Amino acid sequence: MYGFIWRRLPGGTAARVVVSLLLIGAVAALLWYVVFPWLTPLLPLDAI
Repeated sequence: MYGFIWRRLPGGTAARVVVSLLLIGAVAALLWYVVFPWLTPLLPLDAI
């Protein structure tokens, strides 16, 4: 799967590395600010 993504990215190796880091940052920000806050009330974290 990662090879598929790598081949679809534009530019040379340096540009692909930069775009990959930007994509990883965007996914991390999406998880941190959207998915995790939505999921927190649904998890029984204080049931221990």
